[in-house]
Amino acid sequence: MRPRPQKSPDRPNKSLKGPSPKATAPYLCTMNKKGWLAVFIAVFVPLGFYLVARQYGVAMPGHYIADSVVSQIKDGKQVNDTIWHRVANIRLQDQLGDTVSLDSLKGKVIIIDFFFTHCASICPILTRNMRHLQDALKVKDYARRIDTTFVKFLSLTVDPEHDSPPVMKKYADRYGVNSDVWWMLTGPKKTIYDFALNELKLGLQDSVSVDSNFVHTDYVALLDKDRVIRGYYHGTDTAAMAKLGDDIVFIMLEKDKKRKSTAFDELKPLVIPIALILIGTIAAGVYFNRKRSF
Repeated sequence: MRPRPQKSPDRPNKSLKGPSPKATAPYLCTMNKKGWLAVFIAVFVPLGFYLVARQYGVAMPGHYIADSVVSQIKDGKQVNDTIWHRVANIRLQDQLGDTVSLDSLKGKVIIIDFFFTHCASICPILTRNMRHLQDALKVKDYARRIDTTFVKFLSLTVDPEHDSPPVMKKYADRYGVNSDVWWMLTGPKKTIYDFALNELKLGLQDSVSVDSNFVHTDYVALLDKDRVIRGYYHGTDTAAMAKLGDDIVFIMLEKDKKRKSTAFDELKPLVIPIALILIGTIAAGVYFNRKRSF
């Protein structure tokens, strides 16, 4: 009987294929042209769209109520600089009974409306739409990673004799008002009405519903971080309130004109997304390249 040939211990088993030398080489050195093209498309195409949109595609909210225009000569040319109306400070009581003021909201975007708790016409609709906006900003906070602490809602009562802090607190609880981001305010009637007519200039926007005796309007005013009026919106109109929500985000992302920005400042918000896209693209390429090598 012929003995079976013994396998040499030094002979490698061809049935077990290991990774080829190309697979074990660093992926960045072996990535083909299609791989690098994929990386380029994944990173620089979105970047290009972002820069174009920043330059041409976003219509920022305008400015309202010019106080004066200053003219000066620069490089032989006359340059006009508009001084926009800055809303003055006001001190009132919120629904918790605390005294608060606009001066304590430095750096915040402010949304202001007017109401009274026993109103049976526009006020419930207005308050519900403001609550929807409050809740929508929470969603945008998680989805877009926007810091919504930069936003403050103010609802000023036009019937302060009736609307005490406890009355407003009960009203606020009924409509789901978050007191951390939304103040319902009361105080001297003259102070509130002077603020509505002389500071927010509501009479210029709604001459029918606004007078010196009773301010009953659905207009909502948007103030930027410098307390300059940037828009008026019908608070009972869901489309107008949706636009207000978009304008809030635009103003939050607006550059500070007093601070000189660099090219890196423009691209800073994109650093993390670009890095994640780049790492994900390379990792996927490594995985499929090694898979083909086995």
